[in-house]
Amino acid sequence: MGISILVRIFATQKMKRVISKISAYLCFAVLWITSVFPLWVHYLFSDALYFLLYYVVGYRRRIVRGNISSAFPEKSEAEVRQVEREFYHWFCDYLVETIKMMTISEQEMRRRMTFKGTDVIDQLVSEGVSCGVMLGHYCNWEWISTLPLAVSPKGVCAELYHPIENPDFDRLFLYIRQRFGSVCIPMEETLRHIVKYNREGKPLVIGYIADQKPNWRNIHLWLDFLNHMTPVFTGSERIIKRTKQAFFYGDVRRVKRGYYECEFKLLERHPEDIPDYQLTERYMQELERTIRRDPAFWLWSHDRWSRTKEEFDTRFYVKDGKVYEKMSEADYAKQMGWRSYWHH
Repeated sequence: MGISILVRIFATQKMKRVISKISAYLCFAVLWITSVFPLWVHYLFSDALYFLLYYVVGYRRRIVRGNISSAFPEKSEAEVRQVEREFYHWFCDYLVETIKMMTISEQEMRRRMTFKGTDVIDQLVSEGVSCGVMLGHYCNWEWISTLPLAVSPKGVCAELYHPIENPDFDRLFLYIRQRFGSVCIPMEETLRHIVKYNREGKPLVIGYIADQKPNWRNIHLWLDFLNHMTPVFTGSERIIKRTKQAFFYGDVRRVKRGYYECEFKLLERHPEDIPDYQLTERYMQELERTIRRDPAFWLWSHDRWSRTKEEFDTRFYVKDGKVYEKMSEADYAKQMGWRSYWHH
């Protein structure tokens, strides 16, 4: 009887919200205390985490190895495994570096995350022109949010993000990402915020991380990328063209452990005059060059190539720029054979 009463109490919405808040505050406290340690201590944690994730847990190792080997068929098995190990080591560094952002000083951040090409951005911002910067999940993309430390305060530095479903944890991660002055704009509210800033006469320097895997109904373009026919997002290009933002690519490199550099390359001053999809194609070409230069620092743990052109052509059709379903996932699975489809 007593247990059932406790279950009913903890099942109430109010109690769930209380538990959520307590969990978020505890998580914040633990991360904040951890972040106070110097980075060399964080890297000791990273080394231990690398051993655990790679050798003990094997976190997504099948996906990582499959992605690297298919992207670089010219590499031997030994070379693929070397890139794989370097990726896991860097990925663990990325995790502890992100935690360190909670308390790292502005002075130290300026030393560790540097930017090139900001003079071009500052000039455009002084003319009232907004700038769209397309990047990938390469090196420490979270540290790019420190850009307000390096550009003119006349512009508003912003980044698009997907809000976390739990509002308490969402506030935690917003605290980390906005600590140095960057503004996080929810993905579904992008245009509204851009229009608002334009009306207020505040040019934006806005980052678009555009190498995610799009949903089936958002696939409008396939490109040859890293030895795969790859579905790519075109929404960033549409926003950049519609709002007449100068189009940049953010070329990021890891100088050494704990030090990164991002170079802004102006690819198009007037993207609204460029035919559809050419901006996205140029971005993907630049990103591939970056990855091939040093492949270990791209986020290989995402299953990016699970959606194929063959399946898209079988299940969907495009009319007037919109994607419609002609065969459900279940029907497609039956056609292929359940076992082979789900294995795929």
